Amino acid sequence: MSGEGLHVAVDLGASSGRVVLGRVGPSRLDLHEVHRFPNEPVRLPDGLHWDILRLYREVLRGLRIAASDAEPILSIGMDGWGVDYALLDETGALLGNPYHYRDARTEGAADRIHARLPFEDLYSITGLQCLPFNTVYQLAAGAGTPQLDAARTLLLLPDLLGYWLTGRLGAEYTNASTTGLLDVRSGDWSDEVLRATGIHRELLPPLRRPGQAVGPLLADVVEETGLPRSTVVTAVGSHDTASAVVGIPANDQRFAYISCGTWALVGVELKRPVLTEESRTANFTNERGVDDQIRYLRNVMGLWLLQESLGAWERGGQPTDLPTLLTAAAEQPAGGPVVDPDDPSFLPPGDMPARIQAACRRTGQPAPEGQAQLVRCILDSLAAAFARTVHDATRLSGQNVDVVHLVGGGARNQLLCQLTADACRLPVLAGPVEATALGNLLVQARAHGQVAGDLRTLRTLLRETQEVRRYQPATN
Repeated sequence: MSGEGLHVAVDLGASSGRVVLGRVGPSRLDLHEVHRFPNEPVRLPDGLHWDILRLYREVLRGLRIAASDAEPILSIGMDGWGVDYALLDETGALLGNPYHYRDARTEGAADRIHARLPFEDLYSITGLQCLPFNTVYQLAAGAGTPQLDAARTLLLLPDLLGYWLTGRLGAEYTNASTTGLLDVRSGDWSDEVLRATGIHRELLPPLRRPGQAVGPLLADVVEETGLPRSTVVTAVGSHDTASAVVGIPANDQRFAYISCGTWALVGVELKRPVLTEESRTANFTNERGVDDQIRYLRNVMGLWLLQESLGAWERGGQPTDLPTLLTAAAEQPAGGPVVDPDDPSFLPPGDMPARIQAACRRTGQPAPEGQAQLVRCILDSLAAAFARTVHDATRLSGQNVDVVHLVGGGARNQLLCQLTADACRLPVLAGPVEATALGNLLVQARAHGQVAGDLRTLRTLLRETQEVRRYQPATN
C-alpha cells in the first residue's frame, strides 16, 4: 500500500455541482471543496433539459482550480444522479441537451412498456421501483424521435462527462442499475428487457465497475485544466447514492440509511436483492452498490419540497432566511398537518407552498398558515415518510436495524434529524454532510493503493476522521 495521494471528486447534484479535492491515506481523509456551481435546468419549447455543456464547463473550471495545488493529482472520479442520459451519434457527437427527469414527456410511458412487459415481470428482472422517469420509460417516451433514431450510443450523465474527459465509452454499473435495463441478479444488461422495449443492445456501452480505470485525460483536457498527463479518470460508484452509502461511517451495528438531499434515498444495505411481490407492491428498489452490495431502498421526495418552497417565496418577494425559518418551525407545536411527500403533484417545479396547502385540505387537515407552519409541515412529513420507509425496509428485507445514519445535506438540518429520530424511535447519527464526495474519494484511493480493504475497513477510516452528531429519540 502506497502513502497518501490527492484525488478529485466531481459530484453533480440536482441543484448544484461541486469539485472536491481530497487527500486520502491509511489514517487520513481530508477534503476541500475547490469549486461549487448551480445546476439549473433550462425550459425549451420541447421540454425541460439539463444544461449539460455549462455543467461540463464548470467541471473543467473546477479541475483547473484543483490542478493549481502544488502536488500532482492522481485521479478523478465522477458521480451524479441517475436515470437521465445523453444520446451520441455515430461520430460521438451529442444529439441535443439531455432531458430533465422532471420533464412531463414520460406521462403514460410506463403503461406502454407494461403492456409489452408487465411490471411484475420487469420487476422480477430488474428489481427496480416504478418511477415515471426511469430510463426505460424515458426511452419509451422518445421512441420514434429523430434523436433516438440517429443515436448510436446512450450514456448516463456521469459517464458522458467521463467520455468527454477521456474519449472512453462505458457505463458504470451502480448507475446503470437505475435504468430499468439491467438484470439485478447478473449485473449485465437484460436482453429480455431490451427485446420487450425495442431497444438495441448496441445502444448501450460496456459496463464497468467501481475502481476500474476509465482512462487517461485527452490532450485538450490536459491543456485546458493544467492537470498532469499522468492523471486518470477512475470509475467510482457513479450514482451519487452509491457513493454516499460507501461514505456512511457505520460500524458493525445493523443500520438503515437516509441519503438526504433534493431526494432522500431511504433503505438498508443487503447482500442479495429482494424480489418478492410484497417488495414490488411497496415500490422498493434493488440498486447495485459498490462491492456488489444491494442498495435496497425507496425514493422519498426529500428536501425538494423545502427548496421549491423557498424559491416560491423568493419569487414572491418574501424573506427566506432558512436558519430563521427553521428556528421558527421548531417552535411550532407537534401534531400539525402532514402530507405524503411522494404525492405526484409535488414532482414538477412550481408553487410548492400552494400545493402543500391544497394537499392538506384534500386530506381534511388545516392548511399551514405562514412560512414557519409550512416548513414544520414539510419536516414533519419527511420525518414520518422516513420512518415508514425504514420500517418497510426492515420488514420486507428481514434485516432489523439498531440505528439510522442520515448523511448528505439534510444532516445539517438539526430539526429534521431530531424529528426523524423521534419518528423512527431509533437513534439517528447525522453526518457526514459530504458522504457522497467521501465515498467517491475512498473508492479512488483504494483503486490507487492509498487504502486497502473492504467497505468495513473504509468505514472505519470514516469513523476515525469525520464528525457525526447523535440524536436520541424523545421519550414520551
